[in-house]
Amino acid sequence: MAGTSKSEGRTGLLNGLAAYGMWGLVPLFWPLLKPAGATEILAHRMVWSLAFVAVALLVVRRWAWVGELLRQPRRLGLVVIAAAVITVNWGVYIWAVNSGHVVEASLGYFINPLVTIAMGVLILKERLRPAQWAAVGIGFTAVLVLTIGFGRPPWISLTLAFSFAIYGLVKKKVNLGGVESLAAETAIQFLPALGYLLWLSAHGGLTFATEGVGHAALLASTGLVTALPLVCFGAAAIRVPLSTLGLLQYLAPVFQFLLGVLYFGEAMPPERWAGFALVWLALVLLTGDALRTSRRAARTLGPAITEGRAAAPGATDPAGAAGAAGAIGAAGATGAIDGVREAESVASGVSGTPGGTAVAAASGVPGAPAPEAAVSPLAKP
Repeated sequence: MAGTSKSEGRTGLLNGLAAYGMWGLVPLFWPLLKPAGATEILAHRMVWSLAFVAVALLVVRRWAWVGELLRQPRRLGLVVIAAAVITVNWGVYIWAVNSGHVVEASLGYFINPLVTIAMGVLILKERLRPAQWAAVGIGFTAVLVLTIGFGRPPWISLTLAFSFAIYGLVKKKVNLGGVESLAAETAIQFLPALGYLLWLSAHGGLTFATEGVGHAALLASTGLVTALPLVCFGAAAIRVPLSTLGLLQYLAPVFQFLLGVLYFGEAMPPERWAGFALVWLALVLLTGDALRTSRRAARTLGPAITEGRAAAPGATDPAGAAGAAGAIGAAGATGAIDGVREAESVASGVSGTPGGTAVAAASGVPGAPAPEAAVSPLAKP
């Protein structure tokens, strides 16, 4: 059993690295789609993402949620809001990368946890611990410094951070699984996106059919680029602790930042380095506080969990254990998808626990991205 547990842990860690690695390296992909503009790429991403997740849902035969969602107008309205917000997030991210603003886009996913905390205070009326207040204050100072460094407010970063934080908050209210949520959102996006592509074609501006088979295949692969990291993230979420995912989440913006500076050669004057350093300091404070809180909670709850396991049916009964193992095996085909639901609070930086927004933001994703982590991971770039 210990060997199996270690193997599962390694599998989860590898999937987590794959998910955040893909989100971190995605700036290398969007420029390959030129000469398509950001809006055409965005429309293709919506259309092909729906095709990909529809196939996934057909394979696992999970459609009951559709009827339930259609019978609940409030939840359906929240899905519409989520679809609109993530459209902004995706569109700004694609435009930013293809316009030479990879570093500023990466900043959006660094500051997303801080934005999520601020939303928790302003919207959910949550109370923060001193370290969290300090992190928010340092983050605000960083934005002021970066405004000087960029010569303007870092609107790309702020748009990505706020749109993804709002997206996570809305998705938490909707409470749909990862693939189901992406399917619902892209279904709402599908007709406007398809209509735009048809309009673009009628006016001679569509590159899908004019730039060769390779270009068309790359545009179609935007659905795979959107959904594959999500599947890996789901596989990781059911195998590794959320605190581990919370640390892995910083890989995506780190990779994006390094690509912007080292590969794309974007300028980093001293003012920008100072602003980024302040953001990183805020994240260190936030993550350290979250880890300390998590350890204290584990020490407090540990004895109760042990007693609960001892009293649980099948805990010492071989037949019960075998039944549980059989149930886990039967769920294997859809486990990765189910794992996204558990970890969405991490990916979006929103948690349902008291003070949870701040804690999840620190130990969870930027949510980035999401993407545009980030995502969701669903929304990660």
